[in-house]
Formats: sequence, C-alpha cells, structure tokens
Amino acid sequence: MSNFSRAYIGLGSNLDQPVEQVRQAIDELNQLPLTHRVSTSPLYCSSPIGPQDQDDFINAVAAVDTQLSPLALLDQLQALEQRHRRQRERRWGPRSLDLDLLLFDQLDLDHPRLRLPHPEIHVRRFVLYPLKDIAPQLSLYGKSLSCWSSALPASDSVILLN
Repeated sequence: MSNFSRAYIGLGSNLDQPVEQVRQAIDELNQLPLTHRVSTSPLYCSSPIGPQDQDDFINAVAAVDTQLSPLALLDQLQALEQRHRRQRERRWGPRSLDLDLLLFDQLDLDHPRLRLPHPEIHVRRFVLYPLKDIAPQLSLYGKSLSCWSSALPASDSVILLN
C-alpha cells in the first residue's frame, strides 16, 4: 500500500436533509476511483460561519487512502458535490454538500485551486473535533490538534450528534 496517500476530507451540509447528505457522501467516498475510505468521525452540529440567516451545519471528517493526486482528488470531490446539487451562490452560504480536502499526507501545497493543509483547519472547531476523533496523533504547524482546539473561543459551539 506504499503507493497510497492518506487524505482527510471535511464534510458539511445544512440543506436538503443534511444528516443524510453527509452520510450518503461518506458512503460515496468509497466509490471514488483509486480511493477507499479508512475511517469516519461521528457527526457534529455547528453554527454557520459567516451569514447567520441559515440553518446549522452537520459536519464530519473522513480519512481516505488514495492513489489520486491531490488535484485529481479535488476534482472528484467537486464532482461529488455537484451530484448533490451543490450551489455556490454566496461565500459561506447554505449548501447541500461541502467537501474540503484538509490534509494530504504531509504535503504542503500552494496551488491556485488548492492549499494544503487547508488554511483554516486550526481555527474551525467543527473540523478540529472530528479530525481529532479519527487522527488524534496529527499535528498542525507543530501543535497538536488538542492544543489548537483548546485555543478556540468557547462561543464556537459544536455538538456531537452520534
């Protein structure tokens, strides 16, 4: 399995039965070419970032092993979003499915289409908590995930659903 890379994907939804959207997308990660899901966090509920005139989000993180390149995996994730009728009407607006490529092995990438690690992992409790559930040994920028999550303001509420 040395030709596989480990990637972590953030999932979120707040439209069209968000719990089912996220659960279905988790299952569909196994159908991506040259990719299989390794683990999945529990589901969390969190307040939206940005415009507050929308429903809360359901979030999770999945780990996959893939033979795809980071950009090829991003293309597959965006195609999966489209199959879930993702609309990009406004930044941080409501969505049926949002898939973010968070980490790809230990790769640092600054590409016009993709930055790795995802530049906002360490400031989003709804990403840190589920990521810590499935990969507690990971660190970002020399700090543990626990260290990053304990530094966030208490106002960022995230509720474990399952």
